[in-house]
Amino acid sequence: MAIDYGTHDQPGTAPRPHRVPAVLRAPVEGRTWREFLYLLTSLPVAVVIFAYTVTMTVLGVGLLVTFLGVPVLAGTLAGARGLGAFERARARALLRLDVAAPGPVRPRRRRAGKKAGGGLMSWVGALLKDGASWRHVLYGVLHLPWAIFAFTVSFAVWAVSWSLFLYPAYKWIYPKYAGQPGMQVYGDDTGRALYLDTPFEIGATGAIGLLLVLAAPWIIRGLAGVDRLMVSGLLGPSQLAARMWELEEGRGVVVDTAAADLRRIERELHDGAQARLSALAVDLGLAKEKLLEDPEAGARMVDEAHGEVKLALQELRDLARGIHPAILTDRGLGPALSSLAARCTVPVTAEVDLPARPAPAIEGIAYFTVTELLRNVSKHSRARTARVELWRRGDRLLIQVRDDGTGGASTTTGSGLAGLAERLKAVGGLLLVDSPAGGPTTVTAELPWRG
Repeated sequence: MAIDYGTHDQPGTAPRPHRVPAVLRAPVEGRTWREFLYLLTSLPVAVVIFAYTVTMTVLGVGLLVTFLGVPVLAGTLAGARGLGAFERARARALLRLDVAAPGPVRPRRRRAGKKAGGGLMSWVGALLKDGASWRHVLYGVLHLPWAIFAFTVSFAVWAVSWSLFLYPAYKWIYPKYAGQPGMQVYGDDTGRALYLDTPFEIGATGAIGLLLVLAAPWIIRGLAGVDRLMVSGLLGPSQLAARMWELEEGRGVVVDTAAADLRRIERELHDGAQARLSALAVDLGLAKEKLLEDPEAGARMVDEAHGEVKLALQELRDLARGIHPAILTDRGLGPALSSLAARCTVPVTAEVDLPARPAPAIEGIAYFTVTELLRNVSKHSRARTARVELWRRGDRLLIQVRDDGTGGASTTTGSGLAGLAERLKAVGGLLLVDSPAGGPTTVTAELPWRG
């Protein structure tokens, strides 16, 4: 995965307009000079990487007839990965391109009873099968011809453009030190020559140089763009590997969330319904003994036990609603969110505009997302009113919760919204929070639509 962070603005701030147009400021911008330096240094770096890659690969292939060929090839791949790390660092410093490193080589675990030497051989085998390592070798081979072309074009364009543009400033050097009236553009053996020495020719040369100076940064940026593609495409993780990493991370979040939910349910059962039912069993036992001695007192105890049964049933209903409300399964998000809004301590307006019901899993995630957001509104916002909206846009389900509270909500680490953002990310969702100090707060969640 590659991130170009050269010219991005901070979120929530509008970019300030420049007084100087981009075409005029490009020749003196830091970005242009960094990219030009990258193209100049690419040639010697590419020569070193090419020489190492080709020499070691040919040596390893030639030695395959012996037992040395395989470890030499593995060492070549390991060295290529190291050179790739240097190239990613150079691209990060000069191109402002942040390319994630490919995943580490993971050898297969040794089976029980296998000799310790198998660890090294399993690492060698894993390295030889690693596609990212071979892409580093391919980069070392392909980058040299491109680096030669990019160096030649960028240096020639840069040198010619600035030399022509500055010609009026140094034209005096030619008659004083070179013994000729100006820059020579043509000459032959018969003594005929053409010099740029008249005021018109000097001015025209400077004007042409100015046009080339203004065009050179865009040529350099185009050449550097190809390097960006090569670095991100060959030296970074593949899209499949990046997606697998995201899925593994998301699976960890889902497992942690499920474990936390199970602990919460166990705690609520233990401290709530279970404790109440245990006390109820004791009360019923006492009432049974009391009925023989004092029927009226026994009846009162049975009546109290009946009230405890109702409370226990209500707690179990609330717990079941927290796991998955029956109204959501039976009637969908609209009625379920209306019921949820009615129980909130802040007056809430709910509006659901969905052409159909999404998949049950997405429906449940959407419901509990709104539940968590309304819980935050009740506990922290000091709001007078809130509004919940759900609608579908393309293949996304959008949820928006707004309140007129004091604001200040964020997804910083440790907050409830941070955990909610992680849970949504695990299923391909997104959480955006707009909550300036003083309010209002708008939280927008996106989920994939799966019908």
